[in-house]
Amino acid sequence: MTELVQIYAVYIKATPEAIWEAVTKPEWSERYGYGGHVHYDLRPGGKYESRASDDMKAHPGVPDVVVDGEVLECDPPKKLVQTWRMLMDPDNIEGFTTLTYDIAPSSRPGVTKLTVTHDLSNAPQMARMVAGEHEPEGAGGGWNEVLSGLKTLLETGEPMVNWG
Repeated sequence: MTELVQIYAVYIKATPEAIWEAVTKPEWSERYGYGGHVHYDLRPGGKYESRASDDMKAHPGVPDVVVDGEVLECDPPKKLVQTWRMLMDPDNIEGFTTLTYDIAPSSRPGVTKLTVTHDLSNAPQMARMVAGEHEPEGAGGGWNEVLSGLKTLLETGEPMVNWG
Protein backbone atom coordinates (compact mmCIF):
# COMPACT_ATOMS: atom_id res chain seq x y z
CA MET A 1 0.00 0.00 0.00
CA THR A 2 1.28 3.46 -0.90
CA GLU A 3 1.88 5.84 1.99
CA LEU A 4 -0.40 8.87 1.96
CA VAL A 5 2.29 11.05 3.59
CA GLN A 6 5.47 10.71 1.58
CA ILE A 7 8.86 12.11 2.61
CA TYR A 8 11.78 12.49 0.22
CA ALA A 9 15.23 13.86 1.09
CA VAL A 10 18.11 14.70 -1.19
CA TYR A 11 21.52 16.23 -0.53
CA ILE A 12 22.54 18.77 -3.16
CA LYS A 13 25.89 20.46 -3.65
CA ALA A 14 24.32 23.93 -3.81
CA THR A 15 23.36 26.78 -1.51
CA PRO A 16 19.90 26.98 0.09
CA GLU A 17 19.32 30.11 -2.02
CA ALA A 18 20.07 28.26 -5.26
CA ILE A 19 17.67 25.45 -4.32
CA TRP A 20 14.98 28.00 -3.38
CA GLU A 21 15.34 29.69 -6.77
CA ALA A 22 15.19 26.34 -8.59
CA VAL A 23 11.97 25.40 -6.77
CA THR A 24 10.20 28.76 -7.14
CA LYS A 25 11.29 30.22 -10.51
CA PRO A 26 9.91 29.17 -13.94
CA GLU A 27 13.27 29.57 -15.67
CA TRP A 28 14.52 26.74 -13.45
CA SER A 29 11.40 24.54 -13.23
CA GLU A 30 11.26 24.17 -17.01
CA ARG A 31 14.67 22.45 -16.88
CA TYR A 32 13.93 19.59 -14.44
CA GLY A 33 11.08 17.34 -13.37
CA TYR A 34 8.46 17.23 -16.09
CA GLY A 35 9.37 20.58 -17.58
CA GLY A 36 6.43 22.73 -16.42
CA HIS A 37 6.64 26.44 -15.60
CA VAL A 38 5.94 27.28 -11.94
CA HIS A 39 4.43 30.61 -10.98
CA TYR A 40 4.29 31.58 -7.31
CA ASP A 41 2.91 34.54 -5.43
CA LEU A 42 5.26 33.91 -2.51
CA ARG A 43 3.13 35.08 0.41
CA PRO A 44 0.56 33.28 2.56
CA GLY A 45 -2.64 33.09 0.52
CA GLY A 46 -0.70 33.62 -2.72
CA LYS A 47 -1.55 31.64 -5.83
CA TYR A 48 0.57 28.78 -7.16
CA GLU A 49 0.38 27.34 -10.68
CA SER A 50 2.46 25.00 -12.74
CA ARG A 51 1.75 25.68 -16.39
CA ALA A 52 2.19 23.15 -19.17
CA SER A 53 5.31 23.37 -21.29
CA ASP A 54 5.09 23.27 -25.08
CA ASP A 55 6.06 19.57 -24.94
CA MET A 56 3.20 18.86 -22.54
CA LYS A 57 0.73 20.80 -24.71
CA ALA A 58 1.63 18.56 -27.66
CA HIS A 59 -0.43 15.82 -25.96
CA PRO A 60 -4.19 16.08 -26.52
CA GLY A 61 -6.24 17.20 -23.55
CA VAL A 62 -3.41 18.65 -21.45
CA PRO A 63 -4.69 21.86 -19.80
CA ASP A 64 -2.68 25.09 -19.64
CA VAL A 65 -2.47 24.79 -15.84
CA VAL A 66 -1.42 21.28 -14.83
CA VAL A 67 -1.08 21.86 -11.06
CA ASP A 68 -2.57 24.57 -8.87
CA GLY A 69 -2.58 25.53 -5.24
CA GLU A 70 -2.01 28.22 -2.64
CA VAL A 71 1.01 29.28 -0.60
CA LEU A 72 0.42 28.58 3.10
CA GLU A 73 3.82 29.49 4.54
CA CYS A 74 6.87 31.14 2.98
CA ASP A 75 10.25 31.59 4.69
CA PRO A 76 12.91 32.01 1.96
CA PRO A 77 15.23 30.17 1.53
CA LYS A 78 14.29 27.76 4.33
CA LYS A 79 10.71 26.62 3.99
CA LEU A 80 7.78 26.68 1.60
CA VAL A 81 4.41 25.12 2.44
CA GLN A 82 1.66 25.07 -0.15
CA THR A 83 -1.43 23.27 -1.29
CA TRP A 84 -1.03 21.23 -4.47
CA ARG A 85 -3.61 19.69 -6.80
CA MET A 86 -2.98 17.86 -10.09
CA LEU A 87 -5.24 18.99 -12.96
CA MET A 88 -3.79 16.90 -15.81
CA ASP A 89 -6.79 14.58 -16.10
CA PRO A 90 -10.13 16.43 -15.71
CA ASP A 91 -11.91 13.12 -15.04
CA ASN A 92 -9.65 12.25 -12.08
CA ILE A 93 -9.07 15.48 -10.14
CA GLU A 94 -8.68 14.71 -6.45
CA GLY A 95 -8.60 17.09 -3.49
CA PHE A 96 -5.86 19.53 -2.58
CA THR A 97 -2.80 18.03 -0.95
CA THR A 98 -0.13 19.72 1.17
CA LEU A 99 3.43 20.01 -0.06
CA THR A 100 6.31 21.17 2.14
CA TYR A 101 9.85 22.03 1.05
CA ASP A 102 12.37 22.20 3.91
CA ILE A 103 15.79 23.51 2.85
CA ALA A 104 18.67 23.42 5.34
CA PRO A 105 22.47 23.39 5.24
CA SER A 106 23.82 19.93 6.01
CA SER A 107 26.84 19.11 8.15
CA ARG A 108 28.86 18.79 4.93
CA PRO A 109 30.42 22.04 3.65
CA GLY A 110 28.67 23.35 0.54
CA VAL A 111 25.91 20.74 0.72
CA THR A 112 22.25 21.48 1.43
CA LYS A 113 19.55 19.01 2.43
CA LEU A 114 16.19 19.38 0.69
CA THR A 115 13.33 17.48 2.30
CA VAL A 116 10.01 17.30 0.49
CA THR A 117 6.99 16.15 2.49
CA HIS A 118 3.83 15.53 0.49
CA ASP A 119 0.63 14.86 2.45
CA LEU A 120 -1.62 13.10 -0.05
CA SER A 121 -4.40 12.13 2.37
CA ASN A 122 -6.98 13.72 0.03
CA ALA A 123 -5.57 12.10 -3.09
CA PRO A 124 -4.88 8.35 -2.90
CA GLN A 125 -4.59 7.96 -6.70
CA MET A 126 -2.10 10.81 -6.85
CA ALA A 127 -0.14 9.23 -4.00
CA ARG A 128 0.59 6.25 -6.24
CA MET A 129 1.58 8.49 -9.14
CA VAL A 130 3.98 10.75 -7.20
CA ALA A 131 5.50 7.65 -5.60
CA GLY A 132 6.48 6.61 -9.13
CA GLU A 133 4.23 3.55 -9.27
CA HIS A 134 3.01 4.45 -12.77
CA GLU A 135 6.49 4.83 -14.27
CA PRO A 136 6.19 1.59 -16.32
CA GLU A 137 3.13 3.11 -18.05
CA GLY A 138 5.12 6.23 -18.98
CA ALA A 139 3.86 8.52 -16.20
CA GLY A 140 7.35 9.19 -14.85
CA GLY A 141 9.12 8.45 -11.62
CA GLY A 142 7.27 10.90 -9.39
CA TRP A 143 9.10 12.87 -6.71
CA ASN A 144 12.19 10.66 -6.96
CA GLU A 145 12.58 11.64 -10.63
CA VAL A 146 11.81 15.32 -10.00
CA LEU A 147 14.34 15.61 -7.17
CA SER A 148 16.98 13.67 -9.11
CA GLY A 149 16.52 16.11 -11.97
CA LEU A 150 16.78 19.10 -9.63
CA LYS A 151 19.99 17.74 -8.09
CA THR A 152 21.52 16.99 -11.50
CA LEU A 153 20.67 20.45 -12.84
CA LEU A 154 22.04 22.33 -9.85
CA GLU A 155 25.23 20.27 -9.61
CA THR A 156 26.10 20.04 -13.31
CA GLY A 157 24.27 22.94 -14.94
CA GLU A 158 22.71 20.43 -17.36
CA PRO A 159 19.21 18.94 -17.22
CA MET A 160 18.91 15.23 -16.49
CA VAL A 161 16.32 14.97 -19.31
CA ASN A 162 16.29 17.15 -22.40
CA TRP A 163 12.66 18.19 -22.92
CA GLY A 164 13.18 20.14 -26.09
